[in-house]
Amino acid sequence: MSSHQQLQGGYFNGTLRTWQSRKSKINPDCLIYPLFISHDKNALEEISSLPGQYRIGVLRLHDHLKPILDDGLKTVLLFGVIENVHKDEEGRSAASDHNPVHAAIKCLKENFPSLTIACDVCLCGYTFSGHCGVLGEDGFVCNESSVKVITETAMAYVNSGCHIVAPSDCMDGRIKGISDALKKCNKRNQVSIMSYSSKFCSCFYGPFRDAAGSAPSFGDRSNYQLPPGASGLANRVVARDVEEEADILMVKPGMPYLDVVKEIKIKYPDYPLAIYQVSGEYAMLYHASKNGAFELKKAVLESLECMHRAGADILITYFAPDVLKWLK
Repeated sequence: MSSHQQLQGGYFNGTLRTWQSRKSKINPDCLIYPLFISHDKNALEEISSLPGQYRIGVLRLHDHLKPILDDGLKTVLLFGVIENVHKDEEGRSAASDHNPVHAAIKCLKENFPSLTIACDVCLCGYTFSGHCGVLGEDGFVCNESSVKVITETAMAYVNSGCHIVAPSDCMDGRIKGISDALKKCNKRNQVSIMSYSSKFCSCFYGPFRDAAGSAPSFGDRSNYQLPPGASGLANRVVARDVEEEADILMVKPGMPYLDVVKEIKIKYPDYPLAIYQVSGEYAMLYHASKNGAFELKKAVLESLECMHRAGADILITYFAPDVLKWLK
């Protein structure tokens, strides 16, 4: 460990401290519920490709979340959904008032002061291209320019009051950029960095891209997301993020990559490890149960227990409200 590392950002509140002490069974502390925050303040719009999930306006957040928090929810992960008119080439709206996530953070802190708020940090939902970084003239992401905007976006969320920034863009150096920016403003001990470290280029993201309006307008993300068979490369990007001072690591998607989860947990047992049961996994389980293939409760709990068994301490799932009721 380098002498300049600051560790307090990984355990400054109660939820974060539970993630530093892995429990043997799934419990409310380890669940994170992803939410899509709409630019329409009054929206409660069901997402057709994700039945039971919604694009939610800031004025509907309290009533939507109150019963879920009463069931024990501790953490949410916020994604912004904006109108095309506010998108640009560099995704600058992510850090501006056009991004409804900033209003959502303030609303949640006011209404639910004990809730831990994580913000996905990426540009794909805010750029014309739908790509996760700033594109150069050759159509490839420009890493240096992308890290600059990603860091500015993360700091905008921090200034709005979030507890965790979760960069999902896969750019080299963005963890260091964010960590350095937090140190510069003396907030490194007040914010956790949860890195989407092992994020694979996957077809299982389809419903999410529909929900967030973030599908690429051309090509795909294979030149910056990991090839599905590249477990060795996954280990290398995790090592990079550990060196750059990530507080929490992540594997995404979930079930198809449990071998990667186990490898990372064995190599880095002292780091909280998150897994994202992504939109395609949710949709498969939901529709299979609706068609009588199995009982939803048993299938969801089995899948999450397998993720937990493989080494995941933190379970990011759209089923979180259901799981909380089942646990009760």
